[in-house]
Amino acid sequence: MGDKARVVVERFMRGLIRRNPGESEFHQAVRGVAESITPHIVADDRYRKAQIAERLTEPDRIIIFRVCWEDDRGNVRANRAWRVQFNNSIGPYKGGLRFHPEVNLSVLKFLAFEQVFKNSLTGLPLGGAKGGANFNPKGKSESEIMRFCHSLMVEMYRHIGDDVDVPAGDVGVGPREISYMFGQYKRLANRFEGVLTGKGLSHGGSLVHTESSGYGVVYFTQNMLERIGESVEGKTCSVSGAGNVAIYAIEKLNQLGAKAVTISDTTGFVHDPGGIDEEKLAYLKELKGVRRGLISEYVERFDGATFHDDRRPWDVPVEIALPCATHNEIDGDDARTLLVNGVMAVAEGSNMSCTPSAVRQFLDRRILYAPGKAANAGGVAASGLEQSQNAQRLAWSREEVDSRLRTIMRRIHAQCVDRGRRDEEFVDYVAGANLAAFEKVADAMLAYGAV
Repeated sequence: MGDKARVVVERFMRGLIRRNPGESEFHQAVRGVAESITPHIVADDRYRKAQIAERLTEPDRIIIFRVCWEDDRGNVRANRAWRVQFNNSIGPYKGGLRFHPEVNLSVLKFLAFEQVFKNSLTGLPLGGAKGGANFNPKGKSESEIMRFCHSLMVEMYRHIGDDVDVPAGDVGVGPREISYMFGQYKRLANRFEGVLTGKGLSHGGSLVHTESSGYGVVYFTQNMLERIGESVEGKTCSVSGAGNVAIYAIEKLNQLGAKAVTISDTTGFVHDPGGIDEEKLAYLKELKGVRRGLISEYVERFDGATFHDDRRPWDVPVEIALPCATHNEIDGDDARTLLVNGVMAVAEGSNMSCTPSAVRQFLDRRILYAPGKAANAGGVAASGLEQSQNAQRLAWSREEVDSRLRTIMRRIHAQCVDRGRRDEEFVDYVAGANLAAFEKVADAMLAYGAV
């Protein structure tokens, strides 16, 4: 980035921070994109005169509302919920709903902003949004979760629709929660439509949707390695998290002949040098997906595995690292450790997994590094495929959906290479993803005029 572009970025960021005080996650996400696209904007008067950057970083609307519900003891409880509808220039708003006590507006704005770019890369006609509530589903009964979901939809149904905004699941929101919300939507709107994705298979859900984010990040990693004549097969991998993204990333790594040796949750991480094979993965699916147990129980079941309390897995020597837990989970120190230990590829399974310091180090060392908006796009791709099936009243086979997912991830990789190639050997996947996504959304905004 030249001096002129750097000055423009800093001036732009000062204005954005002034308009959005205290929203550090949102600031970080915007800066990460601004540093890539500003030289492009400086060189193209169309984008500059139309103030595309300023418009693209201002949400179309933010809906904030109260959710009142009754717990099993008859006490009335109240939570806050949001829906950030960020940009619908290329299609209806699309993005997950997150239930977590630490959800706040800054986190949801960063996620919605990233979603605009992620959805653009898929090639599907989807805008970007995100939402959620500061509701903690952990420790709640089935009835309490149902009542909360039903109450939330009483307000949210007014703001969504299959041609308006199509929410999906995210942290704390799986098929159970989506199905409760869909049932209430159907009751209130008197319509059976594809207004939510991630539903159960009995009422409009899609095969491979649950696996899609985890499979997608591995497919993208495989694409990066194949470009340099390498393969996932035979590689040792570290994976963080213990949700669907992590679990199914490990499943796909196993299918492609790699060996995942770590998994984690909020209490710490497990290191299993022998690899998390099919039997161990089946146990993890039951432990985390059914019993909601702690990852530390794994070491009581399988010999040779060790649990590391309140630590992240990035000091384990591996060739591939897949952060699949949360944002900013790999910091500068973690990045240095990974590089010293010989990591050759890092692909984000969670959104904005790496801090700016970590990203700079990966790019400076010219390793394969894929940002979440590219590598993590499998989930929204599968959601888009579910929408297509709902609209056509069809149900595709597992093979059909998986094939389409592979194709979409391959297409995203090709876009990143096309816009991010720096020389014959090195591709800056961050710049490539940002530029490819930006151009599609910005050109649509230009076509609409000043709206």
